Amino acid sequence: MIIKRAIIRIIGAITHRTFNNKRFNIQGTSLLSEIPNDNVLFISNHQTYFYDVIAMLHVFNASVNGRSDSLKNILYLLNPKSNIYFIAALETMKTSLISKILSYAGSILIKRTWREAGKNINRSIRSEDFDNIIKALNDGWVITFPRGTTDNSKPVRSGTAHIIKAANPLVIPVRIDGFGDVFKKNSLKIINKNKHFSIKFGNPLKFYDNQSIESITSQIEKIID
Repeated sequence: MIIKRAIIRIIGAITHRTFNNKRFNIQGTSLLSEIPNDNVLFISNHQTYFYDVIAMLHVFNASVNGRSDSLKNILYLLNPKSNIYFIAALETMKTSLISKILSYAGSILIKRTWREAGKNINRSIRSEDFDNIIKALNDGWVITFPRGTTDNSKPVRSGTAHIIKAANPLVIPVRIDGFGDVFKKNSLKIINKNKHFSIKFGNPLKFYDNQSIESITSQIEKIID
C-alpha cells in the first residue's frame, strides 16, 4: 500500500500539468462524493493504454478531496485514495517499464480469454482473475474497460456482465473523448498539445437480478459506444 500510494503521488505529480488545463473538461464528478466507498464498478470506453486510467486517478482523488469537476491544487495527491483498482491485461502491463510501474498503482491483472500476443484465442476465464476482481470490489472502486481493447470496432466482452451478476455493484458509466487525439495510444507521449479532451461521469445504472448475461452485455455496449 505504501508503494501504491507513492506511485500514485509520483505519476500524479508528473502528469498534473497535463490535466490541469483548460483543454481538459471534467463533468459529473459531484456524484463521486455521494457513492459508497466499496462495490462500485466504473465502466468506460478505452482510448489509450495509460492515460485513461491516469486521468481517472486524478479525477477520483480530486473529487474525494472536495474538488468539483476540477483538478486545481495538487494537494489532493498528498493522501491519495488507496482502494481504487483497474482491470488490465497481464500481457499489456508487462511490456514496458512504464506499464510495470503503473501496474503497482492498483491494477488487477487478468489473462485475456480472446486474444494474446496479437493472435485470437479461445480459453476460459481464470478463476483467480475473477476472484481478484470480486475482492477488489469488496474493498473499493474498480475501473473496467468492457471491450478490453482500444479498438472500438471490437465487441463488448461478457466478462463485465458476469462481474455485475456476481457482485451486484453500483455501476457508473464513464465517457472519455479526445484522448486518442492528444496522447499516443501505447505510451506516455503527448502527440498534440492543442486538442481538447474530456471525461464525463454518468448517473449510476441499475441492473436487475433476472437480467441475462447477454442482456447486460448489450446494455453496456450501448452505454459506452
